[in-house]
Amino acid sequence: MTLLGVLVRFVQLGAALGLIGIFAMLLLAGRSDRATALAWEARVLSLMRWLVAALLFSGVVALAHQAVVATGRAGALLEPATWVRLMLETQFGTVWMIRHGLLLLLAGLVLLREREVSAADWIAWRAEGWALATAGAVAMAWAGHAAAAEPWGLAAALGDALHIAAAGAWLGALLPLVLLLFAASREAGADARPFAVLAVRRFSTMALAVMLAIVATGLWNAWVQVGSVPALIGTPYGWLLLAKVALLMPILALAALGRRRLLPALSGEAAAVGRPAMAHLARFVAWEVSLAVLILAVTSGLAVTAPARHDAPYWPLSYRLAYDAVAETPGVKARLLVGSQIAVLGLVVGATALLLKRQAALLLAAAVAAVVAGLWVALPPLAVDAYPTTYLRSTVPYQAASIASGIERYGAHCATCHGRDGTGDGPGGAGLPKRPADLTAPHTGQHTAGDLFWWLTHGIPAGGMPPFGSALSAEDRWDVINFLRALSAGQEARILSPVIDPGRAWLAAPDFTFAVGPSPARSLKELRGQRTVLLVLFSLPDSTPRMRELALVYGELQFLGTEIIAVPMSADPGILARLGGDPPVLYPVVTDGAADIARAYALFRRTLAPAGLRPEPPAPAHMELLIDRQGYLRARWFPGEGRPSWSDLTILRDEIQTLAGEVAGPLPDEHVH
Repeated sequence: MTLLGVLVRFVQLGAALGLIGIFAMLLLAGRSDRATALAWEARVLSLMRWLVAALLFSGVVALAHQAVVATGRAGALLEPATWVRLMLETQFGTVWMIRHGLLLLLAGLVLLREREVSAADWIAWRAEGWALATAGAVAMAWAGHAAAAEPWGLAAALGDALHIAAAGAWLGALLPLVLLLFAASREAGADARPFAVLAVRRFSTMALAVMLAIVATGLWNAWVQVGSVPALIGTPYGWLLLAKVALLMPILALAALGRRRLLPALSGEAAAVGRPAMAHLARFVAWEVSLAVLILAVTSGLAVTAPARHDAPYWPLSYRLAYDAVAETPGVKARLLVGSQIAVLGLVVGATALLLKRQAALLLAAAVAAVVAGLWVALPPLAVDAYPTTYLRSTVPYQAASIASGIERYGAHCATCHGRDGTGDGPGGAGLPKRPADLTAPHTGQHTAGDLFWWLTHGIPAGGMPPFGSALSAEDRWDVINFLRALSAGQEARILSPVIDPGRAWLAAPDFTFAVGPSPARSLKELRGQRTVLLVLFSLPDSTPRMRELALVYGELQFLGTEIIAVPMSADPGILARLGGDPPVLYPVVTDGAADIARAYALFRRTLAPAGLRPEPPAPAHMELLIDRQGYLRARWFPGEGRPSWSDLTILRDEIQTLAGEVAGPLPDEHVH
């Protein structure tokens, strides 16, 4: 059914753009009483009727195809009730009804055409037809990928709509234009040659403006649906988009060549210059039409292919450019600065060459040489090893349950060589060709999750690391990676203190799911954008006084937009009873999910104090973490720390109010990268 979907989309898109282009070309060409021009217009109007019929028929096929796709049953083709539900209860159906209402109006306009007595009648019929054809075509944007783009749904759909309208005015007009050029380039069409020359010049002027709109909206659409270089060159959607651009390049080259060399010659002496130039230009435009058909085929494939932004990229190169991974390497910053300045100088020289007539070729050559030299200096130091899965997205969210599972898998398969705490000092690493990596070092965070997934799956032969693809499932490997990310983040968390660094949200808090008694399960993510969270990891009896102190101020903290979530650091089914009821503890005390949360967040216990720098820091009896509304860890407190201290609740209130006054930023990603 996918092939049928592509074919239907091809017919619909081609017919829709063709109708826009025909009406646009008729308006650009203007009125004429010449026999050749009238014959051309009659031929174009006949083509128009066929395109309207093709649109209406393919629309019915598209609705039938969607009914089968939506239900997963071929029998839906014969179920009128399914068709009705599809039209009335889905966005596809709503857009379909709007489009075909416009198409029926267009069909009536075409089939019931009245005599054009005046110039106003002539313009009105073509302008109305162009408006209906354009409206019907751009409505497709609200039934495609653009309308589902988050968070830019409306802007993406509007950009796609403008792209369709502009493509129709340009690509759709090529076929009627080539028919006119071929007719007027013959000796029998001499009466329409001035008419054709004027039409080509008007089209050329319009095409330049329309092409700028196509490029601008195309770049916007690419950003919305692709979003990154890995997604562009490593996904089927990206490959189709690159194919579309590759097909567009020769069209632009043919158009530029025709505009520069052939368009001025159209007004030359008919037999020796004008007619040959027009025939030559007609062949150029015919080639453009052929390439445009291929572009429509590729675009139809894009419509049924998952957008690259939501697909897992397959990286085809053995390297990638990553400044963060090599920023601290000596000499990298200097080479990047020098190389970029040389490249910028080359661009300036190139821009200057375009403004000059004399020695322009020499200056352009120098500009290209400078840009190449600058890139040669700047880019090689940024290259690091890459693998097919380098940009693979994790299928397991960065959450406490996954981290806790990763701790178990790490202990069973990795700790022998990398050590219990990940510092690379395990007994199994003594005889390896290369010492196991210190997984707590900053370089762990500089590798992508896909790099780690590749190493876990295939091993590192040069370092003696065996593959774990058969021993660990894909989900288990992602659990280990989530643990490694949390382990590295725990190292970064050493600088956290009870005082917030205003405006600096950088350390994502792992999500977690929890329940209190028989109540339904909730998650930390559900509170994003709504409340600050004071996460309290406690143990009894050490934490009893603090827990009661927080119970007294819970109502006030809620008023300040803060939720307290208390997590026992050891399993105790009677934890609520041990807390007592005076004062009553009304904030959530986790009873289901506490073990995973405590184990994951214990990784954030490291500090800059001597005890916190040990390979295996002691587990605190009590720890509090302040998580902002966006989901970032912002501050941390241990009882007994020096000043300032949250034992003074006034200081805690001040920090909470600081967070409340911050402008909301982007949410942390659900998956590690």
